[in-house]
Amino acid sequence: MTRSRAQDPNVCGVTAAIAVIDGKWKTVLLWLLESRPHRPGELRRRLPGLTEKVLTQTLREMEADGLVHREVYDVRPLKTVYSLTSFGRELSEALAPLSDWGHRRLEKLAEPSQAVS
Repeated sequence: MTRSRAQDPNVCGVTAAIAVIDGKWKTVLLWLLESRPHRPGELRRRLPGLTEKVLTQTLREMEADGLVHREVYDVRPLKTVYSLTSFGRELSEALAPLSDWGHRRLEKLAEPSQAVS
């Protein structure tokens, strides 16, 4: 899905929302930032397999979408901290029921000889 779909007024709201969280790392970054602000190095350590380049790109996209706030402190070495905006918290709360559904689905899949229907 293209990022422009997130701004197209002629798509359904679910499509616009999914365009904002589309990608491998955005939902887990939302989840981590929901608990407290994090520095980029902390986020990388918590997410093995996430490269610095992809982390930076993803956080910039989330910042452009109004989900995260980037605070740079004028100290040496520079200190950067990311936190959720109120809009990002609102999205995280909206995703909670979807997360619950996903956990129920995983439990159902783990049951012997149960097919998801």
